[in-house]
Amino acid sequence: MPPRQASFPGTPDSAVQAQNDARDVKRVSVLLPLPLAGAYDYVAPADIADALVPGAVVAVPLGSKERVGVIWDRPAENASDALPVAKLKSVIGVLPAMPISDVQRRFVDWVAAYTLTPPGAVLRMVLSVPDALEAATPVIAYRRVAHLSKEDWAGESDLRLTPARARVMKQLEDGPPRVLSELSRETGVGASVIHGLVAAGALEQVSLAQPSPFVSPDLSRPSPVFSPDQAAIAEDLSAKVRSHSYSATLLDGVTGSGKTEVYFEAIAAAVAEGRQALVLLPEIALSAQWFERFAKRFGAAPALWHSEVTPARRRATWRAVADGSAQVVVGARSALFLPFKDLGVIVVDEEHDGSFKQEEGVLYSARDMAVVRAHLGGIPVALVSATPSLETLVNARDGRYAHLHLPDRHGGAKLPDVELVDLRRNPPPRGQWLSPLLQARLTQTLAEGGQAMLFLNRRGYAPLTLCRTCGHRLQCPNCTAWMVDHRGRSRLECHHCGHVMKLPDHCPSCNAEKSWAACGPGVERLAEEAAILFPDARRAVMASDTLTTPHAAEELVRQVTEREIDLLIGTQVVAKGHHFPGLTLVGVVDADLGLAGGDLRAGERTFQLLTQVAGRAGRADRHGHVCLQTYAPEHPVMQALAAGARDDFLNAEAESREAAGMPPYGRLAALILSGPDAAAVDAHARRLARAAPDDPSLRVLGPAPAPLSLLRGRHRRRFLIQAPKKYALQGTLRRWLATVPAPAAVRVQVDMDPYSFF
Repeated sequence: MPPRQASFPGTPDSAVQAQNDARDVKRVSVLLPLPLAGAYDYVAPADIADALVPGAVVAVPLGSKERVGVIWDRPAENASDALPVAKLKSVIGVLPAMPISDVQRRFVDWVAAYTLTPPGAVLRMVLSVPDALEAATPVIAYRRVAHLSKEDWAGESDLRLTPARARVMKQLEDGPPRVLSELSRETGVGASVIHGLVAAGALEQVSLAQPSPFVSPDLSRPSPVFSPDQAAIAEDLSAKVRSHSYSATLLDGVTGSGKTEVYFEAIAAAVAEGRQALVLLPEIALSAQWFERFAKRFGAAPALWHSEVTPARRRATWRAVADGSAQVVVGARSALFLPFKDLGVIVVDEEHDGSFKQEEGVLYSARDMAVVRAHLGGIPVALVSATPSLETLVNARDGRYAHLHLPDRHGGAKLPDVELVDLRRNPPPRGQWLSPLLQARLTQTLAEGGQAMLFLNRRGYAPLTLCRTCGHRLQCPNCTAWMVDHRGRSRLECHHCGHVMKLPDHCPSCNAEKSWAACGPGVERLAEEAAILFPDARRAVMASDTLTTPHAAEELVRQVTEREIDLLIGTQVVAKGHHFPGLTLVGVVDADLGLAGGDLRAGERTFQLLTQVAGRAGRADRHGHVCLQTYAPEHPVMQALAAGARDDFLNAEAESREAAGMPPYGRLAALILSGPDAAAVDAHARRLARAAPDDPSLRVLGPAPAPLSLLRGRHRRRFLIQAPKKYALQGTLRRWLATVPAPAAVRVQVDMDPYSFF
């Protein structure tokens, strides 16, 4: 597709007209961080033409506004469909930001083409901190005036030398300029003394560049003592970094095998060569222990990138990544789009985790795009997990990825025993959720001075509230979802749109008073039961809505680690790589929870989650035990967990996927139609259905209401397209959607390789 033209009515201004008359007028193509069809052409002013190179960040007019964009590919000067130069507006100026690298620009184009997203929408993720594109505010420092002599201090002039002034002048005699706070602290004088010296002509102010807020990792600190397997893998990863070439490696190790410390050596290898390293974590705000390990290894903190980082820190981090002074970046999926100056290695920790899939805006998998970014940049990428995704395992088995394995826990610790608790034979007492067997295990563990954890992947007190009189269920007005009872905060909440309400006094259906019943348990209700059963145990709840800040998460992890908590009750956030040395018992209250529904990855995800949860037990010198409460102990997932037969389970899962032509042996794409008017969404869905590709290689399912057919006030319909693995699906989808343009009131999103089907 040729570049779009930015044209404006009326006579061009005199500057542009003058350029039109010149023979050396040139165009530049500017990509704007907006969901537009492509780059727009502008005229390059003669005085800044040499600076308008690909990657330069520029200010340009668009309509009546000034926008920031990036110089993209240069357009063909004699393109037959190009607008005359006279109809183009001029670039306003070049911003002082570091240019966007060629690798990053190619990455933007690749992601846009793969996800069927306008490239400007992808560029917006790169230019995510507009303030960072301007020049940083300089630091004001002070130094002695070079020509000042001792004779200038004689007499009663303004240059009279007092003891306080003498200390300042002595401090600045040989050293570099000092900022006000530093100079005041070192000399013990107030700011007025320093300002007085400036007014007297003895000192002068100088502007210095902002120092980097990040300390370089200390590579002289010793590595941990590795086992032979760990040492061999650490050297393998480090050698890949030093090779300066692309490679993809699966680092597959059981929980507690020391994978983190091993890939730290690859980070050290990148930093030793003056390059940068990126580590992607699925729950960055809940990773306090990861940062402790990093500080122990490198004596410094990495640059941090996630939604909780303050605007000022984001601005400083973006600039430090662009100029290379941020040598190690640890972040959520969006960190992949930071403008690295010289990236040397990427690590995707917990690569199987579903939170690496972006479900809003540009729909992409950060794990998969990390592999693409590494390939475009000619650098290694390591995918790390104790429970690798089937897609990654198949790539390793087929030779596209190297496969490194750590089969044993570090320090001789053993994997925990897994016990299946059949709830059909050993049900909990009426009104309770813990079976007698699990209660007995908890009692024994606590009596022996051990720590225990109860896992239930449901936030709040109860997932459903209904009227005992008529059966009415309290539903979100904006979504097809039940309101979740958060009794600790005395409110009902929708976990999809955030709608909050108080529990009504009367049923809106039958007007019955105080007839509400909480159905099913959440972690708050489980904590209530634990308080009755184990009143002397020190308890805490660990869930995303109880850990409202990274500091709160760090503090709770510290309390568990230092044995200030006996019984931890949590959702899936407890499975995020935490190391609790005293934890010996894990009880999973509802092991069947993730197996419901028609999700093709339900079994795999349940296996991964429960393996990660079970892996919190017995990580030190005391052996661990895991109880899985289930109504289906015969299910392949439960049998594999009990037997520790991960490979057998995954082989069976792979065979069933291959027989059905499902990923990773086939391709899937979803079309999600949404809008405030259900009739308009349905009408467009029918038009798309009539124009569906007539290709025997494809299977088009839908349109059908999405499982969440109303989400945040928008009605939703879905198509699911299944294709062979080698099928060029993007081209077919692009042609299909182009034949039936969506009306303004209907939004159509393409989800390549969908991970969820809500």
